[in-house]
Amino acid sequence: MSDQRGLFIYGIVPSDVEPSPDVPGVGDPPGSVTVVRHGPVAVLVSEVAPDAALGRPADLTTYQMLLDGTAAVAPVLPVRFGTVVAGPDAAIELLDAHADRFAAVLDEFEGRIQYVVHGRYEESALIRRVLDDNPAAAELADQVRGRPEEVTREQRIRLGEFIGRAVELRREAESRQLIDLLATLAVSTANRPPSHELDAVNVAFLVDADREDEFVDAVEEFAEQRRDLVRMRLLGPLAPYDFASAHQVTG
Repeated sequence: MSDQRGLFIYGIVPSDVEPSPDVPGVGDPPGSVTVVRHGPVAVLVSEVAPDAALGRPADLTTYQMLLDGTAAVAPVLPVRFGTVVAGPDAAIELLDAHADRFAAVLDEFEGRIQYVVHGRYEESALIRRVLDDNPAAAELADQVRGRPEEVTREQRIRLGEFIGRAVELRREAESRQLIDLLATLAVSTANRPPSHELDAVNVAFLVDADREDEFVDAVEEFAEQRRDLVRMRLLGPLAPYDFASAHQVTG
């Protein structure tokens, strides 16, 4: 490998992991993904130019696809996106400095995958619920209905505050109910911040692979009970991004 090229690091894996031949890495043009081994652990890497701009959406997609594909067959500890080291020697130094910790984390992730349950309220259905449940909000809605914005500005602001607070309270309740429902089916949970003001739930779960079907069935039941109010999505299986932060590697 050229001394002028760095190594982009994707994740820490057991030393017996072999990347598929010709898997493309990040960058333009992309380098092939290879592995640097040290004792019981290894790191998935690809060469990048020293001046490479590694912030494109395509690069993030490549990074995620590689880690998600790896997590389907072996434990993986994701490394923060954008981490680049000087070369193989620097990668080995990283592994050597944290070998025991990395091995312990990989043992923890063995046979486990991440899912994310994300739900967003249908705005019109949510507003109907808020107005049905709150006479004060319903009265404000009547005051602004069909009237110019400039003469109902104060009422609109107050109505928006009612709706915003209602979303926060419902989000807290929905997230608690979801976590309680899945508590026996998940090893760990991580609440994610809302990605949108109308988010109902956004929770990551670390799941034993042998309970995956039970977990998915339970999420589908949760979603069905709320289908008139919340658009639910189940994302996964994924690499354990939300459970790697305590062991984060920055290079």
